[in-house]
Amino acid sequence: MARYEVNPDAVTRARELIAAHQYVLDSDWGEVQPDAEAGNQLLERHGWAAYAAWHLGLTQGANDETKARYAFVYGDYRRVHRSGLIACVYRAAEWRHKAVERAAYDLLQELDRTAGLDG
Repeated sequence: MARYEVNPDAVTRARELIAAHQYVLDSDWGEVQPDAEAGNQLLERHGWAAYAAWHLGLTQGANDETKARYAFVYGDYRRVHRSGLIACVYRAAEWRHKAVERAAYDLLQELDRTAGLDG
């Protein structure tokens, strides 16, 4: 099984987007999750650093500037999706990638506080 470390650049980018209210609270992640073609377009237009910033996980042992290096996408390459963060928490928890799970959970809590959903 692949092992992942947290991508600090992605955490920073997600926090910036949340602070700027660039998020979607209600979406069907299965419908809005970016596909391979969207990833290719982002790479062509903005390069690897921009692509990496949308992925909370870095695959240990994978080469930089390959799609295999980046995992746990949390948005649609424009905005953070609450459903994307939930999917990251769930998937990371399911496969016991604890650091990524915690990072996604913390971002989810930050998003909920910012959006006024914290009770």
